[in-house]
Amino acid sequence: MPSPEERAYPAHWEADIVLRDGGTARVRPIAPDDAERLVSFYEQVSDESKYYRFFAPYPRLSDRDVRRFTHHDYVDRVGLAATIGGEFIATVRYDRIDHLGRPASEPADEAEVAFLVRDDQQGRGVASALLEHIGAVARERGIRRFAAEVLPANTKMIKVFTDAGYFQKRSFEDGAVRLTLDLEPTERSLAVMRAREQRAEARSVARLLAPGSVAVVGVSRSPGGAGRAVLDSLRAGGFAGRLHAVNHALDPQEAVLPAGVSGHRSVRDVPDHVDLAVLAVPADQLHRAVTECGEADVQGLVVLSEGVGRDEQRELVRLARSYGMRLIGPGALGLINTGEDVRLNATPALRMPERGGIGVFTQSGAIGIALLDGLDRRGIGPSSFVSAGNRADVSGNDLLQHWDEDAATDVVLMYLESIGNPRKFTRLARRTAARKPVVVVKGARQRGSTPPPGHAAPAARTPDTTVRTLLRQAGVLMVDTFTELLDTGVLLTEQPPPAGPRVGILGNTDAMSLLAYDACLTDGLQPRPVVALPGSAGPGAFGRALRTALADPAADAVLVTVVPTVPTELPDSAGAVEPRTPPGGHVEALADALREAVEAAAAEGTPRKPVAVVHLAMEGLQKALAQRGLPSYPTPERASGALAEAVRYARWRAEAGSPGKVPDLDVDESAATGLLAEATPASPGRGRTLTDEETARLLLSYGIPVQPTLPAPDADAAVEAARTLGFPVALKTTAPHLRHRADLGGVRLDIAGENGLRRAYRELTEGLGAPEELRPVVQAMAPRGVGTLVRGTLDPAIGAVLSFGLAGPPSELLGDTAHRLVPVTDKEAAGLVRAIRSAPLLFGWRGAEPSDTAALEEVLLRVSLLMDDHPQVVAVELDPVVVAPRGVTVLSASVRVADPGRRPDLGARRLPAY
Repeated sequence: MPSPEERAYPAHWEADIVLRDGGTARVRPIAPDDAERLVSFYEQVSDESKYYRFFAPYPRLSDRDVRRFTHHDYVDRVGLAATIGGEFIATVRYDRIDHLGRPASEPADEAEVAFLVRDDQQGRGVASALLEHIGAVARERGIRRFAAEVLPANTKMIKVFTDAGYFQKRSFEDGAVRLTLDLEPTERSLAVMRAREQRAEARSVARLLAPGSVAVVGVSRSPGGAGRAVLDSLRAGGFAGRLHAVNHALDPQEAVLPAGVSGHRSVRDVPDHVDLAVLAVPADQLHRAVTECGEADVQGLVVLSEGVGRDEQRELVRLARSYGMRLIGPGALGLINTGEDVRLNATPALRMPERGGIGVFTQSGAIGIALLDGLDRRGIGPSSFVSAGNRADVSGNDLLQHWDEDAATDVVLMYLESIGNPRKFTRLARRTAARKPVVVVKGARQRGSTPPPGHAAPAARTPDTTVRTLLRQAGVLMVDTFTELLDTGVLLTEQPPPAGPRVGILGNTDAMSLLAYDACLTDGLQPRPVVALPGSAGPGAFGRALRTALADPAADAVLVTVVPTVPTELPDSAGAVEPRTPPGGHVEALADALREAVEAAAAEGTPRKPVAVVHLAMEGLQKALAQRGLPSYPTPERASGALAEAVRYARWRAEAGSPGKVPDLDVDESAATGLLAEATPASPGRGRTLTDEETARLLLSYGIPVQPTLPAPDADAAVEAARTLGFPVALKTTAPHLRHRADLGGVRLDIAGENGLRRAYRELTEGLGAPEELRPVVQAMAPRGVGTLVRGTLDPAIGAVLSFGLAGPPSELLGDTAHRLVPVTDKEAAGLVRAIRSAPLLFGWRGAEPSDTAALEEVLLRVSLLMDDHPQVVAVELDPVVVAPRGVTVLSASVRVADPGRRPDLGARRLPAY
């Protein structure tokens, strides 16, 4: 019988989902008080759908049916419903069955599953989403397979099962198609789920950015206020759809409204369908406004209102999603779509920017204004812009889903104050960055700085510097400042990524060219010898020099510096000086010459290379260059920094094209599973550190032997242990404050015989404490080599992270540690070893024999595989791992296990919690 805890309503099964068309629905368990909702739902289902569900005419549900379909034990019998506005739009249920297909009287791992979807909701992907959720519930309750019988004519439902990506069997019995699905997630089922997630979330954003009609709620009766400002922005920007002004105190007959704008007291009074509503009302009126929008079937909301508390914010999101709406805000600046067929500017007090190829996401409205202004001054506009404020619902993850497939967006710029779901953000950014650059600057990086309230996010234990490193490895260009965000975005929008780090430099002053040379060196670039032009060089000279530099196969990019010089002409006998144009010629002519040089080089078959221009005191040159697609900068350091980020991105894309593979290593996964089942605490959140014996067994099952140790409670026991292990040996204390501390005398090495061991034991205990405090052990000596550290940790926000460094001061004192997200490929393991600054010690530094890094990389891969296969392994530490010229030896290891709870990366699709 199910336990009382299992029979209790499982609130953690509740979830908000995005459907195929971008709308939302809520999935929740069916409860006894849903009887009326179930009957109403069933009455709205066609006779044909009922026939497909029950294999016979079934016009209405009996009282017995209603009770059976609303009363569940939430273990052997489970029912879920998808709801919109509180009404059922679809249901799914499973009943546990035995091997003969009968209701199971004893524990069984198979269940029969059946769906019913309201006809007007079919085609929205509701059944596919419900299959994911009921599958996750079933796995939680120990069910491993679903069986379903479907009439051959019910092709839509057969497709739901066959397209799910699970391993399945199919047969035809008694006039019905019988399907059996293995519920264990597979690579294909995860790919199917994520592809559906991407399409649905991208569509939900596209609906917000391209509405056919917009209602501004909170438009004042006279000019002034945020609502009126948004309405004016929409009109001035040339919005291609219909506009409506809404205010409860508005008298449509008396209100003075702009031409083409209809006025209404409520969104429900608007005669045609409203796609997007912009809410500019006081915080205490938001609940009513959102409810009215939901009842009017509005698709999305932009909430400009400030001063919304955390609890009120959660309620707003819950309410909006319950009606199938996505919400931007609260505290949002708004959104912009510069597409010619949309021309949407749903922001207050902003002019419509020019059309461009940059997607911009920001939480801060002030930063959003500054970004748009900065792009405008550089002659570039956005493709779309979203300022999400508290991002209680729509977040940067949603925009990445949209921009990934948006042909109008070439580069993504993001200002983030928090990352609600870093694990998902990393996955999405990696996919998007493979097609287009993603440049991010993150606020609230320092300890103690608090980001604005948004939806709930797990607290990350990983330091911000590590998170930044991991995001860089996912292809994200993490920059430190707002200026760097713009500099990098502009370069990557207008120029191709460089093939390498070699930079040609040319200019008309030695001083500026030398500064550019030094800046390139500082940023890790490889500057070529400077090409010096005279201070009086005209546009033609600059053009010819640039064309030559682009043709140079030893240069991957070119940096041009232009500085005006002091006039040197002397007056004639009459005291007059001939007028002189700015050095380098007129700015328009210079810009033309540089652009023509780029085009000429391309026409000659020279591979495209990025060009950046640094100029001082050349009024009008920035605009002239921007009009010709050439980025310009006021200092060499900013140009060099942008080029360095472009080089980093190009290198990442090249490596992403061949990321390596996770090798098929020989492991005993079943042995590890059995050991962990016994050792892991059943209560979520609790954990324990495995004993040394359990740790050794677990690691050995994954091919990682730990050098054995024997306890030495006294000198005689130490001698006996040494005889068993064989001299030479090491004598160590395992007291936490002395562990691995050879500098404090807690480790004695290379003890060759019994007398030396007794002497070392006496010195250890006399100098550091009694044996019961020190807990000494004896261990066989490992071959001499380099001591390293391998660590794996499970962070609740970003997932499992594998770290590597040299043991002792390099990693502990200097922080010289490299990190990768699990699972790690063979190429990533090799890169991890080489990423630390002290890596030369492993590769024959100063004539030493190189270490066996291949064996070390295999240890890294095995730890990665262990943590990926077994999420209950939350921490692994191998310290030290001695890497000899041949082979590695793990001298000490510890493993911590805990119930990790639900894995969001493997579970059913769901929107973040409120």
